[in-house]
Amino acid sequence: MKRMTLSVILLFAAMTSFAQKLSADQILGTWQCSDYKIDVYKSGNTYSAKLLWSKDMFEADGKTSKKDIKNPDARLKDRPVQGLTHITALIYKDGEYEDGKLYSVQDGNTYNLKGKLISVNELETRGYKGVPMLGKTFKWKRVQ
Repeated sequence: MKRMTLSVILLFAAMTSFAQKLSADQILGTWQCSDYKIDVYKSGNTYSAKLLWSKDMFEADGKTSKKDIKNPDARLKDRPVQGLTHITALIYKDGEYEDGKLYSVQDGNTYNLKGKLISVNELETRGYKGVPMLGKTFKWKRVQ
């Protein structure tokens, strides 16, 4: 009986060692969800992302990037949406990303952002104003 108990404990310890946290830089790379495609890069000690694609990014010709017309800063309203910095200041802390900012080209607002790597190829982020519970979750897949 003692051998069986010891075996179960060792098996559980081995399983939990495989479920350790992924490294912070595992978030780097290209990610896509149903509405967006982003490229996450490191900026000092934080993580940011450029907007590569969104379902509403291009004019009717399908080639010309729309402008950032809803930006509250009049000087930025003429910049193209494609390639703009969409996410900034994500900090990796205790296995999660927090304190980030998400700029929305749809409404010109900036939201708080947090996230977590579910696996090497799955990322979950939540954008919100004020309370995370009232935000929106995005599930991302890594683009190979």
